[in-house]
Amino acid sequence: MCADLWSFALSTYARAGAEDACLRLQEQGADVCLLLCGLWLEQRGVVPEPERVQALRTIAQPWQADVVQPLRRVRKQWRAMAQQDVELGALRERVKALELEAERQLLLRLEALVQSWPTGEQATDQVWLEALATEVANLDHDALHQLRAAVTGT
Repeated sequence: MCADLWSFALSTYARAGAEDACLRLQEQGADVCLLLCGLWLEQRGVVPEPERVQALRTIAQPWQADVVQPLRRVRKQWRAMAQQDVELGALRERVKALELEAERQLLLRLEALVQSWPTGEQATDQVWLEALATEVANLDHDALHQLRAAVTGT
């Protein structure tokens, strides 16, 4: 198990099926950083109390809306044009790097928030992921299962 959330996110994303699941969930409006944090908390045995779920959302939602999503929109908007324009392609790669750094900063903020939460409180009962995904209507539950399976190997 990775001690810090950023390392956990990177190692999870690199596992078979995780990238596809994350991209599918992201396209449906899910906050993948929040979901990865939930999986990390599950592994650490942190109880998903409603106040904790809300505290995570309070940190994540404005950061996603004001920082990550605008960068993502620009990156996506430039995709087709960047294939024909080398200079724009280079700028798009820089925006992509900024988007990744913005996600890293969000994960660092989430990790800082949870540092005082007790670990090992309960066996993993797989409820963090579902608690954090409830705000997305018509979420692809197969993708959620695929993401969890990438972490747990089940």
